[in-house]
Amino acid sequence: MDKFSQEKRRSIMGSIKSKNTTPELIVRRLLHKLGYRFRLHKKDLPGSPDIVLPKHKKVIFVNGCFWHGHENCKKSQLPETNREFWQDKISKNIKRDAENIAKLTELEWGVLIIWDCQTKKKDLENLEKILDNFIRSNNQSC
Repeated sequence: MDKFSQEKRRSIMGSIKSKNTTPELIVRRLLHKLGYRFRLHKKDLPGSPDIVLPKHKKVIFVNGCFWHGHENCKKSQLPETNREFWQDKISKNIKRDAENIAKLTELEWGVLIIWDCQTKKKDLENLEKILDNFIRSNNQSC
């Protein structure tokens, strides 16, 4: 049973942002610290990537673990109520993400997925290395 009423739960879920989230701002700060410059939410690319580095032909998606179904992550556990709805919604998100990544790769863009759970304070040094290695590498995806 949900500890919130339906109205309260709807209000909570409706207030969640899709752009300029805290994890996204953390990744952007790290990229600036590393000296990289980028564009945000380019609508002319599949999936409107959160961060686009045109000079390097790389894109970064900063995904919420719950909304994008991060496997084996405690933040991606489905609510007890309305499970079928959430399973369907998140499955569609996962499918759409895979299609967008395939399109970007076909267009020869490098793609990196950063998960919300990777942006915790204790993990920032490692995240900084991941970002720098991805941008410097010739790999298409990470």
